[in-house]
Amino acid sequence: MPNRLARESSPYLRQHAHNPVDWYPWGPEALERARDEDRPVLLSIGYSACHWCHVMERESFEDPRVAEVMNRDFVNIKVDREERPDIDQVYMRAVQAMTGHGGWPLTAFLTPAGIPFYGGTYFPPTPRQGMPSFLQVLDAAAQAFAHRREDVERGAADIAAALERAGQAAQAGPLPGEDTLDAALRGLSRAFDPAHGGFGRAPKFPQPATLEVLLRHHVRTGDVPALQMVITTLRRMASGGIRDHLAGGFHRYSVDARWLVPHFEKMLYDNALLAQAYLDAFRVTGDAWLREVAEETLDYLLADMRGPDGAFHAARDADSEGVEGAYYVWTPEEVSAVLGAEDARGFCRVYDVTAPGNFEGKNILWLPHDVGVAARTLGMEEAELRAGLKRSRKALLDARSLRQAPFKDEKVLVSWNGLVLRALAEAGGALGREEYVRAAVDGADFILDVMRPEGALLHDAMGRVAKTPAFLDDHAALGNALLSLHEVTLDPRWLHETRYSCQEILSRFWDEAGARFHDTAHDAEALFQRPRDPMDNATPSGNSLAAELLARAGHLFGEPGYVRVAEKAVSLEREAMERFPTGFGRLLSVVDRLVAPPVEVAVVGRPDDARTRALVQAALAPFHRNRTVAGRDPAVEVTGVPVLEERGPVGDAPTAYVCRGYACLAPVTEATALAKQMLEVAASPTDGG
Repeated sequence: MPNRLARESSPYLRQHAHNPVDWYPWGPEALERARDEDRPVLLSIGYSACHWCHVMERESFEDPRVAEVMNRDFVNIKVDREERPDIDQVYMRAVQAMTGHGGWPLTAFLTPAGIPFYGGTYFPPTPRQGMPSFLQVLDAAAQAFAHRREDVERGAADIAAALERAGQAAQAGPLPGEDTLDAALRGLSRAFDPAHGGFGRAPKFPQPATLEVLLRHHVRTGDVPALQMVITTLRRMASGGIRDHLAGGFHRYSVDARWLVPHFEKMLYDNALLAQAYLDAFRVTGDAWLREVAEETLDYLLADMRGPDGAFHAARDADSEGVEGAYYVWTPEEVSAVLGAEDARGFCRVYDVTAPGNFEGKNILWLPHDVGVAARTLGMEEAELRAGLKRSRKALLDARSLRQAPFKDEKVLVSWNGLVLRALAEAGGALGREEYVRAAVDGADFILDVMRPEGALLHDAMGRVAKTPAFLDDHAALGNALLSLHEVTLDPRWLHETRYSCQEILSRFWDEAGARFHDTAHDAEALFQRPRDPMDNATPSGNSLAAELLARAGHLFGEPGYVRVAEKAVSLEREAMERFPTGFGRLLSVVDRLVAPPVEVAVVGRPDDARTRALVQAALAPFHRNRTVAGRDPAVEVTGVPVLEERGPVGDAPTAYVCRGYACLAPVTEATALAKQMLEVAASPTDGG
């Protein structure tokens, strides 16, 4: 008999529907039972692509002996962290405070009032490596609740109070400026790995928001070492096994320092953010290889992660056939069987496919050496080798598609989709890729049509059924994407939707008295603590995305109130940004945007005119620290956008106006002239980038 999770829409919850555990989804039924029966809650949180979540399920939740203990002593609740990030956030913070570490699967023990008193992450079925068995943990938690109740509740109250104090500790200081950015640069330089790129030691995560800070520092100051850190990291990642060299896209993170062995899950947000990072690095350097990686990453998302309605799905699992990475690895014999001996020789030489292997007797494809060096070793012309490798990758991808693919979680999350739609819109505009723009429009249409019934944005959907109220990062990521969509399409619809996103954020998530954002709306379900996390994690925080949107939109709409809120949000985290720059990458980029005089570009022309599209591409192609593009069809009146006021076409030609600070350059009608103006503005000391 399946348990209650069989009725849920979340793929992660449904994966546990046939456990012998008497699982509940999070909700009133489970919490009322815990209160009525005065029983502790066992809260288990994970997500569908989580390898160790699957391991703990096989080892413990499928074991009838373990289930018997869980069902006897606890009310058991299973949560999909992607569906309810608010629940995950508050209980993750509590477990981290209690144990000093966190991760998934998250295991927390709660009082009937929902306050945590003990927790951890993965627990093995038998004691090992200093970890108790899961049964031992269950027994200890049950015994503590039954026989030391006062101690348990006192400890839980202390944890809740400490977390509340920590959440209110920050106080707004002076507005951060270039001194804060310079302090962050020093911290990032100390953490940088000059041999392999990235920050810190293994396991190593991509951290695209941190790379954006370094890229902006280079554009602001001309500092070459900052740019070298960005390029070294991007090149090492794209050459490593963390990248899928056949289909494109990136895996979640690397378990080693040199980006070779990934944790094989593929997450939508990683690929959206990395595509943006490679795009921006190309905009600064003109390096065609960086553009190629950006396009291959977006092409992967379009091919594998986009649903039939235009929205993008959440994740690909790490496992297939019960084995992590099995879908992606190769032996020399398998390569030779597909390519033939001669082509296999070159391919295996370039991608380091050997008999001993580099991962459990098989091979993760990676590029340990420059292709030109490999060509000389093989006695081939580099162009000939590259052409052969392209054919070989296509043949191996076709062969790999016959394997059992890892499970795909088809859940649609607004915040993650917002990151993808923005990357598609900006890449489409900067690179002249109309198919990217069309995909971004289709995705935005789905979200606004399906995930905003009766005007209330929802967080997640399966198919065309959406349910959970949206969080701060949903509104903010979507608003940033819609603003970028207007910049590339000049469609006034996206201006209206951007303003709506800003108003929702200010009215429902901004606490004026405390001068801070919360991650849940004022009228959201009350947890034991209201979630607020200003730090970036795998994705930019809702706090930083909201500040970014308000800074961008404030300039566009001439709304100084928007900009003031963005300034308050960054001022609250000034000290933390300087001390922990890798945790505040996107917010540091907002600081950089705020200190850079705005560059505004108005484009007046029919959006379907090739000359208009050429002007838009010229405006978006280079990287600017604080650029806003707005436009309109000459036949359509647009109000509330100062840069568009009293500006029309010169003659019958589409026309662009570039303004920096408070002065505007002469209008131009040719894309080449606009490109020249954009470069001049970028080099101007009054703009600084």
